[in-house]
Amino acid sequence: MRIDALSIFPEFYDVLDLSLIGRAQRDGLVEIVRHQLRDFTDDKHRTVDDTPVGGGAGMVMKPEPWARALEHVLETAGSAVEGSGDGSRPPVLIIPSPAGEVFTQRTAEELAGAEHLVFAAGRYEGIDQRVAEWAGEHFEVRPMSIGDYVLNGGEVAVIAMVEAITRLLPGVIGNPESLTEESHADGLLEYPVYTKPAVWRGRGVPEILLSGDHARIAEHRRAEQLRRTRRERPDLYARHLVAEEQAGRAVRHPDES
Repeated sequence: MRIDALSIFPEFYDVLDLSLIGRAQRDGLVEIVRHQLRDFTDDKHRTVDDTPVGGGAGMVMKPEPWARALEHVLETAGSAVEGSGDGSRPPVLIIPSPAGEVFTQRTAEELAGAEHLVFAAGRYEGIDQRVAEWAGEHFEVRPMSIGDYVLNGGEVAVIAMVEAITRLLPGVIGNPESLTEESHADGLLEYPVYTKPAVWRGRGVPEILLSGDHARIAEHRRAEQLRRTRRERPDLYARHLVAEEQAGRAVRHPDES
């Protein structure tokens, strides 16, 4: 997979060189290319913003630097500006925005199957809307939100999405089975986890986990998943109930003990 990340602060993306994602890059599993948006300006101040048409507070990012930067990405990635013409999926352009679709684990799983992702991190009041409209001729454009709050810029959201996506690529996580047991993998939160010692500062782990009975342990963990999800994320629990009923499966409600 190739990922292009654009920003006026590309240094933000240096964190992606750490840990598993950094190793995945070194192993050739993913290529992450950073781009400085100001490199695509043509004035001595390298200006990327201007006042909003129609008035209003703040500044808006100008369209031309973004168009030039995105054209550069297409050219350097081996794609023509007008698309490959072979019917293959165009690069996916993800624009972090509070007005975008909500990024979820399902979104991460979908995007992990793409060959080329491009992230455009805006600043100020956002990017001129015409950029997304123009880019729709060359990319699959996906405005994306990581939550109902506002950040100073899109870089933090890009980092979160890139990590969520790339960790799903084959070979990035050492034990692939761990991906099936974590929160949101099956629509529920993960069960509580423990390690040694069995008693720590007067607090013991649940006895069932020490039993060696793997069937009972699996049943206990499933019940803990349901209990935690119902308590912490009733919205997810409600969706789980609907899915179970639609599948014709009996709904089991955990107790609150």
